[in-house]
Amino acid sequence: MIDTKLYLYNTLAREKQEFVPIEPGKVKMYSCGPTVYNFFHIGNARPFILFDTLRRYLEYKGFSVDFVQNFTDIDDKMINKANELGITVKELADQYINEYFIDAKGLGIRQATVHPRATEHIEAIIKLVESLVEGGYAYNVDGDVYYRTKKFGEYGKLSHQPLEDLESGARIDVNDDKEDPMDFALWKKQKPGEPAWESPWGMGRPGWHIECSAMANTYLGKTIDIHSGGQDLIFPHHENEIAQSEAANCCQFANYWVHNGYINVDNRKMSKSLGNFFTVRDVAKEFDYEVIRFFMLSAHYRSPINFSKDLMEAAASALERIYTCIASMNFFMESAEEKSMSQEEEAFSKALDEYKEKFIHAMDDDLNTADAISVIFEIVADANKMITAQSGTSKQLIQKVVSMIGELGGVLGLLERKEEVTPAEVEELLDLRKEARETKNWAESDRIRDLLKDMGYAVKDTPQGQQLTKL
Repeated sequence: MIDTKLYLYNTLAREKQEFVPIEPGKVKMYSCGPTVYNFFHIGNARPFILFDTLRRYLEYKGFSVDFVQNFTDIDDKMINKANELGITVKELADQYINEYFIDAKGLGIRQATVHPRATEHIEAIIKLVESLVEGGYAYNVDGDVYYRTKKFGEYGKLSHQPLEDLESGARIDVNDDKEDPMDFALWKKQKPGEPAWESPWGMGRPGWHIECSAMANTYLGKTIDIHSGGQDLIFPHHENEIAQSEAANCCQFANYWVHNGYINVDNRKMSKSLGNFFTVRDVAKEFDYEVIRFFMLSAHYRSPINFSKDLMEAAASALERIYTCIASMNFFMESAEEKSMSQEEEAFSKALDEYKEKFIHAMDDDLNTADAISVIFEIVADANKMITAQSGTSKQLIQKVVSMIGELGGVLGLLERKEEVTPAEVEELLDLRKEARETKNWAESDRIRDLLKDMGYAVKDTPQGQQLTKL
């Protein structure tokens, strides 16, 4: 691993900054997870994929990463959905947490170090709210507890707007009980039929923002290295997390705030009312999960990205080009000789090392996965020219190409598909076709080639023998 510096765009500072963790060699990272009342959609998938990639890259650079991603398993949407289905909120949460892991696994998203649920951390949430009440940052109104936004002098520092501007532009929940329209709920009084827990303010449940502060504090401590999420969470969710955490703990909550850009569908904002709302499970019926991941990583994470069927088809074709190269390299490796590399091969081997450096520099520059993927395509193009154009390439060089593509793809959570075992009947047809060609029975050779095509395979004749490719 090349020892280079990683730079991340820090929303808090509004600039790219060198990443320096609190403790050398260790990273404490919190990423906002889903509210588990349905399958997650492609807009959710983008941060889940991107911040899994950031975690992978930090580990690739040698860091030990404690990665926490929560499940919001109690809120108004969950209560309403559970009531519609005639089940408990917990039953709803259990169902869709299981569904989350199915889609996440398909997308190559590794499980977090811990996936805490809000309802399993009520005690920590209540303790945090109590400290805010004691410090004068929160107040109780007949069982509802609100945060005094104007008491926190730095409110707005993440979204870089003064409180007055945020107030004028915000969709504020009108509530006569609040001291100020910008105050937000930390604890909500129980309504008839709602799940609730005992608290110093009576039966109730936590507000949305407080749960992340409590769980980050529980698993990562008072100050964490990286907090990540979608751009839509900057205000009010992450702004409120900062206000709560820093008022309670009297120290900075997170040193680096990393946010991904929006996703549009056919150049329009994704919305159920427009009929362009897609869950990952929907998309995976038409495109492989890995294609979805590849598509999401093909643009820089801070840029907006447009989702469409045409672009997904292009992503599928592009990804297949890499797999085709890997398959070709493995095919040539079967007949390659164990021998010293020629001068030309040594030069290409050195170029591969330079490609790796180029890949790392792209990732170090604010996780530029788009440029990193371009490097893999450069390797593919040059390897195809270098190795398929000539016979007698050394096995050592071919192995290095396959290993390099696999290593760099692995950093991105890609190219982990296992080669399919060729069916016995296909192998038998290949043997028959080989015999036909050896006896110059070209008509039979062509007939078997067409038969293989009907079975979903293309066969190409090379100096190394018949090369089979799945169509």
